[in-house]
Amino acid sequence: MRAAVISGSYGLDNLKLEERDVPKPGPGQILVKLKAASLNYRDLAITSGFGGDYPLPLVPLSDGCGEVVELGDGVRRVAKGDLVCPSFFQGWLSGPPTPAALATSFGGPIDGCAEDYVCVSADGVSKAPKNLTPAEAACLPCAGLTAWRALFVEGNLKAGDTVLVQGTGGVSIFALQFAKAAGAHVIITSSSDEKLDRAKALGADQFINYKKTPDWASEARKLTGGRGVDHVVEVGGAETFPQSIMAIRTGGHIAVIGILSGLVKDMNVAAMFGQNAKISGITVGSRQHFEEMVRAVEQNDIKPVIDKTFPLEDIVPALKLMQGASHFGKIVLDI
Repeated sequence: MRAAVISGSYGLDNLKLEERDVPKPGPGQILVKLKAASLNYRDLAITSGFGGDYPLPLVPLSDGCGEVVELGDGVRRVAKGDLVCPSFFQGWLSGPPTPAALATSFGGPIDGCAEDYVCVSADGVSKAPKNLTPAEAACLPCAGLTAWRALFVEGNLKAGDTVLVQGTGGVSIFALQFAKAAGAHVIITSSSDEKLDRAKALGADQFINYKKTPDWASEARKLTGGRGVDHVVEVGGAETFPQSIMAIRTGGHIAVIGILSGLVKDMNVAAMFGQNAKISGITVGSRQHFEEMVRAVEQNDIKPVIDKTFPLEDIVPALKLMQGASHFGKIVLDI
């Protein structure tokens, strides 16, 4: 079988296709023939050497979808022919996160979805939504679940809330779609008017071009009559977080997800506690959270937005497209 493998040292130049034997499932395991995988910023960080010092060689990509083709002894949760998505955290089934569970992430340290077959525990997969293609379902395990947990598990989003979504990458577009399905009002930011127009077509209500309006926090307050937003989906990191604090209403919720603009920044601690905001660090979610999200995706017929699809052998150009940040929604590999 084909596998895209980082060997020797990190860097996109060291990510190459190689042939491997198809694994055999042991007791409690299943063999999944992957049909599609999707890219996340984490995958770019890992393959470039900035996203965790995992042992090499490593097969990257946390997110995929495929068909169960073989069962190990004792497997009852799934059947041959089921379309499934491997869990981002193979060991986080339910309940709060633990250090042990968070050490079981797909695509580093566990070999991920940039290959033809994966052999995993039957407990480490969930059935894909019935309304989605394999390519669409492959977009859910990291980006979709991160947005879901941010808004509904940690944020307790309700109809009528106002959500500020930063940018138009995978997590942000899912947050827009989930929030609108729940009856929320969405303000979205981007440096591109063209991307804001595309977000409008998905139901976004108000728009801020942060290149034209660098003080987007003040603009968000203006758009909410001075009150501030109920939720911020904070994917920007160090450079955007101070403005997220200023944009949030008193007692609102900031879901801290991304590091696109950096890791470290001096913070106005007084503003932080003065807003009485709830700040949640979000690292994807559990299998239980995923299955709750799947029900909502089916009930609301939510379709992930795919920007471009590449064959597996073009994984490096796909990652370079992500690096350029010109995409809208998700980048997918056809396997």
